[in-house]
Amino acid sequence: MKRLAWMRRRGVPGSLAAVLLVVAALLLWSLLQRSDHVQQDKATWLWDAAGIAQKGDEIISFCAQEGVKVIFVQIQSEVRKEDYRRFAAGAYAAGIAVHALDGQPEWAYEEHRGEVSQMLSWLAQYNAQSQPEERFQGIQLDIEPYVLKRWERERDQVVLEWAGNMEAWAADAAASGIPLSVAVPFWLDDIPALDDTDNFCLWLQQRTAAIAVMSYRDQGEQMYELARQELEQGEQLGTSVWIGMELADTDEGDHLTFHDQTLSQMELEAQRASFLGRAHRSYAGLAVHHFEAWHHKWKGTGPLE
Repeated sequence: MKRLAWMRRRGVPGSLAAVLLVVAALLLWSLLQRSDHVQQDKATWLWDAAGIAQKGDEIISFCAQEGVKVIFVQIQSEVRKEDYRRFAAGAYAAGIAVHALDGQPEWAYEEHRGEVSQMLSWLAQYNAQSQPEERFQGIQLDIEPYVLKRWERERDQVVLEWAGNMEAWAADAAASGIPLSVAVPFWLDDIPALDDTDNFCLWLQQRTAAIAVMSYRDQGEQMYELARQELEQGEQLGTSVWIGMELADTDEGDHLTFHDQTLSQMELEAQRASFLGRAHRSYAGLAVHHFEAWHHKWKGTGPLE
C-alpha cells in the first residue's frame, strides 16, 4: 500500500500503479525463486573424453537432467572412433548435440596452422564414415595464446597470425559443412582487430557460427555484463553466444568460480545470468566449465547445502 501511495503522489494512476507492481513482483519472482535446476539450453565442456567409454551413459543422463543441449567433447588420440560414435548416438537420442573440442595456446601461431587443419580433416572423414546420429555436429576451438609470454612482447603479431589461422580453419570447416565455434575471454573485445573491424572478438564472431564467452564471475549479473557486448554483436550478425560460468577450482581468485559456493547459491546466480541473457536473440544458454567439476558438485564432493 505504501508503494501504491508513493506512485499516486508521483502522478501514476492507481490502476496502472497496481499493474506495474504486479509485473515487477512477477519479474522478481522469476529471477529469484529457488530452483534445483536452471532448465534451458545449456552447454558444457568435457575435457576427459576417455571417460565416455565406460561412463558415457552416466554423462548423458546427467546432462539431459540439467538441460544441456550441447556437449563439447575433446578429441583425443587414445579415444576410439567407436566410443565417440556410441557416445554421440546416445546423446543424440537424448536430444543433445555433440561437438568436437580441442585447443592449445600455440595454435594461434602460423607455424601450427596445419595441426588444426589435420584435425578438421580427421573430423570430416569421421563424419563421412558415420551414421547421422553418430556425427559431430560442430567443432569448438579453445585457443588461448594470451597465457604465453609472447603475447606480452608482440601481441599484434600474434593476433595477425591467429586471424590468418582462423581464416583458413573457417574455410576448411565451411567446406566440410561443420559449424565452427570458439571460446573467448570476455576482454577480447578490448583487443583491436588489425583491419577496419571494431575489435578482434567481433572479427571472430563474423567468421564463426557461435562463441562461448568465458565471462567467469561468481555473480550472475556480472557474468551477463561481461558477455553483453558479444550478445549484442551476435544479434547483429545472427550468430549465437553462450555465457560461460566456471565451477572448477582456480588460483586466479574465488570471485571467478562457483567452486566454493553451495548449489543453491550457484543456481540462483545462474538464473540471474540466464534471465538477463534471454533478452538477446543471440543467447544460446549457459556454458558450464567444466563437466567434471559440475558433476562432482552435484554428487556431493563440492559445497553442500
